[in-house]
Parts: sequence; C-alpha cells; structure tokens
Amino acid sequence: MKTLFTAEAISRGGRSGTIQTPDGLLDISLGNPLEKGIEKRGPNPELLFAGAYSACYHSALIGTAKKLGTTIKDSAVRTLVSLIEDDHGGYCLAVELHAKLPGIDPAQAQRLMDEAHKTCPYSKALRGDASVKLVVD
Repeated sequence: MKTLFTAEAISRGGRSGTIQTPDGLLDISLGNPLEKGIEKRGPNPELLFAGAYSACYHSALIGTAKKLGTTIKDSAVRTLVSLIEDDHGGYCLAVELHAKLPGIDPAQAQRLMDEAHKTCPYSKALRGDASVKLVVD
C-alpha cells in the first residue's frame, strides 16, 4: 500500500472544545448537543463526520458509475450520523447514506450504491478495515 497523504487535526477539550489543523484550514469551536448552552456554539463531531463521509462516499459513487459506464448528473448524497449509547454504557455510530441519482432507475441506483460502498474508505473504516495505531506523545 502507498500513503497518498495524511491529514492532521488537534482536539482540545473533547466534544465541547476545539479542533484545529496545523495548516490553519480548520479552526472550529465545537458544540455538544448533549450539553445545554454549548449545543449552539458550533458543529459536533458527528456533523463533521457526516459531511466528510458524504463527500467521500459521493466521490466513490461517481467513480463507480463511471467505471460501470453509467452517467450520473446532478447527484446528491445525504448522510445521517447518529450517536448511539449501547447497553454497556459505551457509544457507537449509526450511519444512513441516501443518494439521489436523477434519471437512474432504482435497481441500478442501488447497484451503484452497493458497489461504491465496497470502495469508499469511510465505508471500509466502519467495517473495521481501518488501521488504528495508538501512540502516546
């Protein structure tokens, strides 16, 4: 495997804190929908993840359509990310991906979505294919 690029972000204060990147492209105060008064301060991690996953999956969908010889135009992907409390006091995410593919019949649209889900890095990460290395700095 070959690393194409690496993104870096630094969090301070957790879900109610901030996120910055060394290059200055992101400098965000987060809002926590579970904490009164902070929910309106800024986006929460799930919102940021939904946006990133939506863009990544949409690119995979466009690439898949092209690879299979299907032209898609004016497509849109809507992503819902829910924070779920499990039965053990921990948390997990639930994701829904919704695609609008004008002019594509529903069966073909589903096939394209299924194939894109196989190649999207975010989809793969949620299946447990992501390598996570834990490092103490």
